[in-house]
Amino acid sequence: MPSPSNVVPDPRGDPHYSAILSHDARFDGRLFVGVRTTGVYCRPVCRVRTPLARNCRYFPTAMLAEQAGFRPCLRCRPELAPGLARVDSPNVLAAEAARLIDHAVGTGAKLPPGQLARRIGVTDRHLRRIFQEAHGVSPLAYLTTRRLLLAKQLLTDTAMPVTQVALASGFGSLRRFNDAFSQHYRLTPRALRRDRDLPAGSTVVRLAFRPPYDLAGMIRFLRRRALPGVERVDDIACARTLALSCGGRTHAGWLRLHAELERSEFVLEVSAGLLPALGALCWQVRQALDLDADPERIDQALAGMPCTPVPGVRLPGSFDGFETAVRIVLGQQVSVAAACTMAGRLVALLGQPLSTPWPGVDRLFPDAATVASADPAQLGQLGIVRQRVGALQALARAVAAGHIDLSPAAPLRPTLQALRELPGFGEWTVQLIAARVLGWPDAYPGTDLGLLDALGSRDPARAAGLAEAWRPWRAYALVRLWQTLEPLR
Repeated sequence: MPSPSNVVPDPRGDPHYSAILSHDARFDGRLFVGVRTTGVYCRPVCRVRTPLARNCRYFPTAMLAEQAGFRPCLRCRPELAPGLARVDSPNVLAAEAARLIDHAVGTGAKLPPGQLARRIGVTDRHLRRIFQEAHGVSPLAYLTTRRLLLAKQLLTDTAMPVTQVALASGFGSLRRFNDAFSQHYRLTPRALRRDRDLPAGSTVVRLAFRPPYDLAGMIRFLRRRALPGVERVDDIACARTLALSCGGRTHAGWLRLHAELERSEFVLEVSAGLLPALGALCWQVRQALDLDADPERIDQALAGMPCTPVPGVRLPGSFDGFETAVRIVLGQQVSVAAACTMAGRLVALLGQPLSTPWPGVDRLFPDAATVASADPAQLGQLGIVRQRVGALQALARAVAAGHIDLSPAAPLRPTLQALRELPGFGEWTVQLIAARVLGWPDAYPGTDLGLLDALGSRDPARAAGLAEAWRPWRAYALVRLWQTLEPLR
């Protein structure tokens, strides 16, 4: 349970109730309050009438609130709350299991009994024990709650048919979905849905984060790396094309994002083409914008860094893991601008056309199979040196064949080792992929020139010694150091 240092104590002496009274968004996703008189549980940011302290029960997760018999509030919508970051669980294996469950729910992947334990290399019994200790519920209860909360969001924010919502949220049949929804939430899916006027051809959903959020730094990072044909970034918003695999099919379309800082939310507008993959998309956007981070915890850990602190610095992730990895490879030993130029040429050569509302945003980034089968001579004509062409196509072949998974659900150590075995993949490349694609907060590309310049030393050993104090947040430290050089990089 979080305990932000500057929470004003309530006269009744309960810091949890203080967070409810002040609608403290820093607790969002880490604190849920169940109200005994209504049977409903809420986020701390909920704006309904504040319950009496004696009627409140507090839970660190939505799963525990639901296990205690509370149903989600229809106003504050607990399914919108930020999730937990990769290092939040006290047990590494339990954290890995929760991350795999989140990925399966978001992408619509099947998760048969026993498969989860096999994925992390333990017995099913051992997994249940450590998961219960870390999260307070069984893996099955965690999975069920995540599926139901996703279904609740789809029912509320989209016009998807109820049958399609059931399948998209991982239920094998409409009957099983109706039974689970009615049992947990005491109303039917159709009773939850209300007739609303949705934007023609698109859907709007909201994604919450814990403040503060360094929006200026994130926008600056994305704008300097905006990919011609694929992305458009201005001072307040980001729009781009994207293709996502979900439920065994690939869905393509466009999305647009802008922040509402006063509500601690990003607003995501999605085209109809991506709607069947909305769960996967929301999960990917959360990773791309690092919406589940705990900024106060990170800022406190990095308070002693030799640079001006910027509250709420986030680790820029990826909308498409393969795309980001390709761009990191193209950025080897060249400037950000040069890497963007080469990536833009790759899109112009191999990217599929896609219609969007924005001129110049009209192509998808080529998938791994397309890059793997491209003529190396054609790639060389884009200005990409032969060694880098070999690295790109080796990566593409491994991803297309399923040997390497470039998503935050991928197992960290085996994935990093597989990347190291590819030709042209040094530790700088591997660590940047670990940070931006796999979402690893302690990734550390120790030879990065921006990092060394910001520290005023070209000695990687000396820099590594300084970086030991920043564990397990060295990737965030890297972003902070990059920011000090932003006008020059």
